[in-house]
Amino acid sequence: MTKPNFFEDMQAKMQQAIENSPVKDIEKNVKAMMSQGFAKLDLVTREEFDIQAQVLAKTRAKLDALELRVAQLEAAEAERNQP
Repeated sequence: MTKPNFFEDMQAKMQQAIENSPVKDIEKNVKAMMSQGFAKLDLVTREEFDIQAQVLAKTRAKLDALELRVAQLEAAEAERNQP
């Protein structure tokens, strides 16, 4: 048996042993329990979070621009009202 075949055979046997062991059942049960737990929480997906972060960034940029414009208008009004 050549070395590559030995390692491939060993890997296949280990994979088969893992699939036939209780580890696979435990993994399935843990995943199911975690899925149920996460379903009860008020979580959002990463995609939804990223979209909301983009919306917030755009809103913040608009707010900064509006604040600057208001400051400019207030300064212009103050200059007009000076004697």
